Amino acid sequence: MMPTVSDPEELGFDASRLARIDDLLRSKYIEGGRFPHAALLIGRGDEVAHLSVMGDARAGEPLQADAIFRIASMTKPITTIAFMQLVEQGKIALSDPVTKVLPEFADIGVFVSGGGNTPFVTRPPANPMRMVDLLRHTSGLTYSFQDRSNIDAAYRKAGFERFDGGSLEEFVLAVAKLPLEFDPGSAWNYSVSTDIVGAIVQRVSGQSLDAYFAEHITGPLGMVDTHFQIPAEKLARVPDCYVWTPVKPMKMYDPGEGTAWGRAPKLLSGGGGLASTLADYHRFARMLLNGGELDGARIVSPHTIRMMTANHLPGGRDLTQMSKSMFSEAENAGAGFGLGFGVVTDPTATMLPGNAGNFYWGGMFSTGFFVDPVDDIIMVFMTQLMPSNAYPVRGELKTMVYSALIG
Repeated sequence: MMPTVSDPEELGFDASRLARIDDLLRSKYIEGGRFPHAALLIGRGDEVAHLSVMGDARAGEPLQADAIFRIASMTKPITTIAFMQLVEQGKIALSDPVTKVLPEFADIGVFVSGGGNTPFVTRPPANPMRMVDLLRHTSGLTYSFQDRSNIDAAYRKAGFERFDGGSLEEFVLAVAKLPLEFDPGSAWNYSVSTDIVGAIVQRVSGQSLDAYFAEHITGPLGMVDTHFQIPAEKLARVPDCYVWTPVKPMKMYDPGEGTAWGRAPKLLSGGGGLASTLADYHRFARMLLNGGELDGARIVSPHTIRMMTANHLPGGRDLTQMSKSMFSEAENAGAGFGLGFGVVTDPTATMLPGNAGNFYWGGMFSTGFFVDPVDDIIMVFMTQLMPSNAYPVRGELKTMVYSALIG
């Protein structure tokens, strides 16, 4: 069920300025042929100040507010919450070596040379890979789609970009056979780290990742439309998904009818496997804003939320100082990384409005969200176009949300 929209003026927003956001999305992105559709929710506290949907979910079918979107990496904060629940129970610690739960990583080495048809030469890591390295992406792991290094190429050769080669347990085994990009803790690189976190949640909890989410996170929060596999009775609500190419700005990637998200995944990807709705993700974001609780359901403690939304990059550095990643979320200075989120540390350096402590992330299909604990703002944006850096929509939205905030 979609939340009720309150009077934006009573929540401190200028309604005419909020309307300008819809005008931009409609004229530049929908009518301009850049996005197939767009859905936007802007909240303050527990209330919704603005809700809009536009474009076609499928050809000739207008997008509805209850559409179920592929949220990709917006899965990562949910998986991180699952891990932190286990930390709160004393079952695991951020300082633990990854090998405490995943002995498969005991012999992993750091890249020295090799790749392609040449065997890899590695050396022992200078530091052990710790749980915190997985959560903040300083593990030395990578993503196949970055197409930047010999290790990325090895991930592609192993089929990691498809995430359909086997179970999560088999994935862990395959990742552990390949070299690290760098010594854990010495750099930041966007990676499959959160998928490895999902495997840790499974082993420590004794539950599959989907069952764990349903019992401990999505179920208690009332996130009724958040799934790894979208149930058959909900598939009509899934919009088409596109990929940008230089020749065709919107090329079909995964049609809503017959979507891959309607089939049981071989691998439960804690890094990017979920589908969700505006309403569900708004509930998740409200829980974060409320210090780990929503409508009587305590998910984690306020101290855990504060820990997760602090900058955990070594020496207090920002992403541009530590990043080896070809990734759009790491382009601006003034942002560090917490446990599962990007975190604004210096708003001026980002060249975008907002407050220090604002935390955020997005997904490869151009979805995105942010939470501002200072001004009590939540924004959730959904569309379905890969890659996420095809257009600067996230920065534009953030700028216009704050431009509409007047009280």
